[in-house]
Amino acid sequence: MLFHNFAVQLYNMKRIFLWLSGAMLLLASCNQYNNVMKTADYDYKYEAAKEYFVKGQYSRSSVLLGELVTLMKGTSRGEECLYMLAMSEFCDGNFDVAHSYFKKYYQSYPKGVYVEYARFYAGRSLYESVPDTRLDQSSTMAAVKEFQDFLDYYPYTHLKDRTQEMIFALQDKMVEKEFEAAKLYYDLGSYMGNCSYGGSNYEACIVTARNALLDYPYASPERREEFSIMILRAKYQLAQQSVEEKRLERYRDTIDEYYGFMNEYPESKYLKDAQRIFAQSEKYVNKKS
Repeated sequence: MLFHNFAVQLYNMKRIFLWLSGAMLLLASCNQYNNVMKTADYDYKYEAAKEYFVKGQYSRSSVLLGELVTLMKGTSRGEECLYMLAMSEFCDGNFDVAHSYFKKYYQSYPKGVYVEYARFYAGRSLYESVPDTRLDQSSTMAAVKEFQDFLDYYPYTHLKDRTQEMIFALQDKMVEKEFEAAKLYYDLGSYMGNCSYGGSNYEACIVTARNALLDYPYASPERREEFSIMILRAKYQLAQQSVEEKRLERYRDTIDEYYGFMNEYPESKYLKDAQRIFAQSEKYVNKKS
């Protein structure tokens, strides 16, 4: 029992010692950082910033480099300082800030030592910060442009495969955005509250889905098939709800769409629905002929 109590006391003392040691190291580190911040020795401050970067202390590194980057502009260290500042912000998860610094680097140093990586990480910074598909995708398009510009400048880069993978992922995100928009129009159907300038939700669905098929030819076959059946369904619904003088023409248009769909997807999982639409459309056209 005495041995057990002694062992527990020893364990607790060890924990306290480790905690105190850690606290002392942290305090020493903070004091050292504060001293670095206060010094007017910019060479020392720059070397400290590099050391913080190597240790993964990116917030400290970026604060110091942010102060030095203007002071070192035009010197032998200016280029490295700006690039390392961009990388510090990137590694710290500040992707918008990182993008602006990477872009500033490749614009300021078009033949710089790190320019290839700066262009790559400019795109990567935007890639890491693209929003949910329900939100505006302008940053997604900007990321695609950054990556495409990068490949234009460095068509044989060893980063080509990684870059193309990210471009495809971004394009998939934009395709998904268009699919959700087209589906929303279809689901709204005959609701007219959002049609302030005429037209209908079904017409908007058709235009959105068609544009997506044209703009994103590399969308997955499954998603292209879903766009295509949505167009067919929307045309059928539009024909059903049309005024009498437009109905025959729109049913004929639906039939044409059906043949196009079947030609491209003869074994579609939507086959029964497509055939039902065709049968109903053909029945109306035959009755009016």
